[in-house]
Amino acid sequence: MTDKAKRFPLQLSSVVDKKPSADRSNRSVATPQTATKNAAWENSRSTPRSGSESGAAPASSPPKKTPAASQQMARPSRTASHVDRSSSMVSEGVRKAMVARVAKQGVCDAKVLAAMETVPRHMFMEPGLSSQAYIDASLPIGHHQTISQPYIVARMIEIMRDNQQGGVLNKVLEIGTGCGYQAAVLSLVAKEVYSIERIKPLHELARNNLRPLRIANVRLHYGDGMLGLPQVAPFDGIILAAAGLEVPQALLDQMTIGGRLVAPVGSRHQVLQLIQRISKFDWTSTTLEDCHFVPLRAGTV
Repeated sequence: MTDKAKRFPLQLSSVVDKKPSADRSNRSVATPQTATKNAAWENSRSTPRSGSESGAAPASSPPKKTPAASQQMARPSRTASHVDRSSSMVSEGVRKAMVARVAKQGVCDAKVLAAMETVPRHMFMEPGLSSQAYIDASLPIGHHQTISQPYIVARMIEIMRDNQQGGVLNKVLEIGTGCGYQAAVLSLVAKEVYSIERIKPLHELARNNLRPLRIANVRLHYGDGMLGLPQVAPFDGIILAAAGLEVPQALLDQMTIGGRLVAPVGSRHQVLQLIQRISKFDWTSTTLEDCHFVPLRAGTV
């Protein structure tokens, strides 16, 4: 594998609206927030108000309903995974600004930064939160799970790529697919990406999110991530998107010699940990920095 950046089969211009909104220059800069605060903010923002509460009078009387319009309104609303998010008010400039912030925080792997700039993060979350897609914060994706903040996604992939093979990753395993965003980023830095999700609705959500991008080298699996995928092991890199008290031995056994595993470890106080396999029966562990992830759990739901 060369360092030449891979591209999706589809040009992103065909699935992302590049036109910035007219009043973008007047917007205040968003600051990082926790997923909980973001969810609370979005809920309060979407609460319907009457005309007297908002202080605004109706602009005009409601249009007369035609039979065709009545039939259209009677159709059931689409689920979030089927909503067209490609027309969200985001631009390449917003994504580049996100990548610039990530680089300023210390991520310097050019291939990782290019992948972060390529993948449209807003297409992996609820339409109501897409306006916050490019702030450096984790955001809720449902089922008490979150999409990780851009910095930590880039940081973990950078660490995994800093191997003795000059950054070459032939086969990578991701534990915790979530909404599919990190798998999409990984697809641009690894030849093959395998991703496991234990929550069935999120597995389906990730599949729906990734489908429009037509990424050919990502394979999604529904199952217990703590068991890994021994049938396709070994892996040059393994990345965990959830924190356990320790890394499961099954995952350590599925690493190649010289392979790297990056995972959050801990309960209340979590740290990012790098584990390298140096021989058939030996691994080394290095603690890197503090972090915060959802807990790693066994089984499927």
